[in-house]
Amino acid sequence: MVDLFVDRVLVKNNKDQDELDTEREIVMRLQNRILMLFFASAESETCQRFAPTLHDFFKQLTDEFYVERSAQLVLLYVSLDQSEEQLDDFLKELPKKSLFLAYEDPYRRELEAMFDVREVPTVVVLRPDCSVLIPNAVEEITRLGPDCYRNWHEAAELIDRNFLATEDFEDKSMRSFSDPVRRLKYKVEDEEKKAKKKEKERKKKKKQRRGWGGGGDEGEEAGAGGAGDQDGGGSMW
Repeated sequence: MVDLFVDRVLVKNNKDQDELDTEREIVMRLQNRILMLFFASAESETCQRFAPTLHDFFKQLTDEFYVERSAQLVLLYVSLDQSEEQLDDFLKELPKKSLFLAYEDPYRRELEAMFDVREVPTVVVLRPDCSVLIPNAVEEITRLGPDCYRNWHEAAELIDRNFLATEDFEDKSMRSFSDPVRRLKYKVEDEEKKAKKKEKERKKKKKQRRGWGGGGDEGEEAGAGGAGDQDGGGSMW
């Protein structure tokens, strides 16, 4: 994914149209994400009708109003407009979190040829390795809405963010997009982590009790029913 744009300038669809023009910025934004390349033109009535659908689709998967954690998804508008004014007007129909290529960037046309775009609108869905997941997802997005992201996520072989951060991927906001078997896998892993943490805390408490006067260790030696062993008994360290 990053290889496609590492030497390019991507622009944020915000008021100031901030640029992502360093490799680090681009890597941070695109790495381990599913990328939707949206090829469209403001002149096309079909594109005009599809834009609100795409806007809602992306917003429901990435906006904190709908989800507590954004989906691993990036939307990049590749303009096939005939003028910069048309591009600017069409950007108003797209989410603020989306990206786009500047009108003067010839890479727009290179991408059009690279992915053999023959009609608009076209949404090319790419895996993180830049391979094509879906040549044109317009019909699927229109028919299934955000539910189709579950299929993409499973097929894209994303590295789950559970391995990239301390957060738990089994977030309630993403459960509707997660496979039950995969959720069980992470649940088991989480339970193992919790068990290790609990054991660590138990050992720490034992050490603390040994420092609380001379009777703590004797209470542990007295057996599981002794008052000195509140954690269920055990031998001295």
